[in-house]
Amino acid sequence: MHNDLASTLTAWRRHLHANPGLTLHEGETAAFVAARLREMGVTDIATNVGGHGVVATLSRGGGNRAVGLRGDMDALPIQEQNDDIAWRSTVPGVMHACGHDGHTTALLGAAKVLLDDPSWTGTVRLVFQPAEEGGGGAKAMIADGLFKRFPMERIFGWHNWPGLPAGTVAVHDRAVMAAGARFQIVFDGHAGHAALPHLTRDPMVAAGHAIVAIQSIVARNLDPLAGGVVSVTVVEGGEAQNQITARVTLKGTARWLRDQDRETIEGGLSRVAHGIAATFGVKADFSFRAGVMVTANTPAERDLAAVAAEAVTELRRDIDPAMTGEDFAWYLTEVPGAFVWIGNGPAENGRELHHPRYDFNDEILPVASKFLAEVAKRALAGA
Repeated sequence: MHNDLASTLTAWRRHLHANPGLTLHEGETAAFVAARLREMGVTDIATNVGGHGVVATLSRGGGNRAVGLRGDMDALPIQEQNDDIAWRSTVPGVMHACGHDGHTTALLGAAKVLLDDPSWTGTVRLVFQPAEEGGGGAKAMIADGLFKRFPMERIFGWHNWPGLPAGTVAVHDRAVMAAGARFQIVFDGHAGHAALPHLTRDPMVAAGHAIVAIQSIVARNLDPLAGGVVSVTVVEGGEAQNQITARVTLKGTARWLRDQDRETIEGGLSRVAHGIAATFGVKADFSFRAGVMVTANTPAERDLAAVAAEAVTELRRDIDPAMTGEDFAWYLTEVPGAFVWIGNGPAENGRELHHPRYDFNDEILPVASKFLAEVAKRALAGA
């Protein structure tokens, strides 16, 4: 079965990689998922849940427990540079640079494994989620009644992880991925000739000082043992080399691993923005838009995931969390659950997440599918 499963999953994954659906445009991917499920004999399939979301239900016997398994479907607005692979993206400017093609395929594979295994009873909800990459897909599915229409006691998900040995499962004690927010600071001054700065109020100087001062928020306000990062990633301002501009905009991202650190970071950014504006005689407008919450495993589900992983493959419990974000966190506000990493192999030659040469490692597909099936079976057995 392993070889047949591996070859089938590889073909599916490569099809999805070649035909990516951008965030909020996953219609073809959703149709592919539904078609494969029907071929397996699954009849309880709901589509257009929270956008292009698909929820399939597998039920067997008299068990009254229900568990959810989630895989995300969307691709990124990145031009692929893998010209040497036959399954490279056929959609200009769009590619699966984060491995969601593999996540979707592995969840289809879990359905296949479960359908071929007569040992379990109960209900498994297969949640194929759209719009994970900043599109609010998890929240949209919840708002569309995910947990009311398709009740489940627990939910489990995973992400491939370059740099972790291929097929190894990492289970974190609590925090897996960080909470995040996007911020913007607009400095408004008074424009004028660059050779006559005394007649201006220079927002560029204020912005420069702000970029440096922002680094002190984490370095001097957060507990050194707590994870946090604030990065300025966009600077907009200026038109002519001999003019001091009237406006400069800074944009960036903030991440944290403890809920209480959000207030510290947001307050620090506001303080820096307005304090520096006052220092240089300009005005500051500050905005802070929180995104995902901390993705944090619940204890019982974390331990269940670890036991399931050991039954299938190698387990690691010593991996630190990452400052990347994951909207699986929203599901964990509704029901208990766990989110694990499965190693994608070496992060070499641009195989890092969100790199234009990233490609999912097809060799880990059977491991991922069997892990998902195993954790579902153990959850249904009341573990």
